[in-house]
Amino acid sequence: MPDNDSPLMKIIRERYSCRDYQARPVDRDLIMSCCEAARLAPSACNSQPWRFIIIDNSALRTRICDEIFKGHWGAINSFARKAPVLVVVVSEKGNFMARVGNLVRDTRYYLMDVAIAVDHFVLRAAELGLGTCWIGWFGEKGLKKILGLSGSVRLDLVLTLGYPADQPGEKKRKSLESMVSFNDKI
Repeated sequence: MPDNDSPLMKIIRERYSCRDYQARPVDRDLIMSCCEAARLAPSACNSQPWRFIIIDNSALRTRICDEIFKGHWGAINSFARKAPVLVVVVSEKGNFMARVGNLVRDTRYYLMDVAIAVDHFVLRAAELGLGTCWIGWFGEKGLKKILGLSGSVRLDLVLTLGYPADQPGEKKRKSLESMVSFNDKI
């Protein structure tokens, strides 16, 4: 049986969606280490269809939160205002071969690639003692306007990043047996 208590499994087991942060700033070297982990993620045809915009300026972060979490977007994401860092994840459509694959399989490989890169980012953050939370529900148009991005750019998610002020609750997950089968139908 493999070691389910390895350092990686410990991080995976302990990582959670953090929704309460200390006011403490995050050193840019730590942020760049998370970005390096994301950079090393695999992608379809090695297209690496992601970019990360790091927002660690408190005035800009407040302006962004005021814009993208107003109205119906705000209630569930109000915790993001306390995060000392926001990471805006920009996705690109990938290189030519990856786009061909998208058409042949009717699959948006670039979204899978972005998710893998972001997961590398959040696992590295957890290893460094930082908390993160994926946010997919936000006002994209307002964020593009503030950052001066064109309408064709796609912003799939925003990550919060910082030192956790809360403690993780118990993870509720389906049983392993309910989601895995060998050599037969699920």
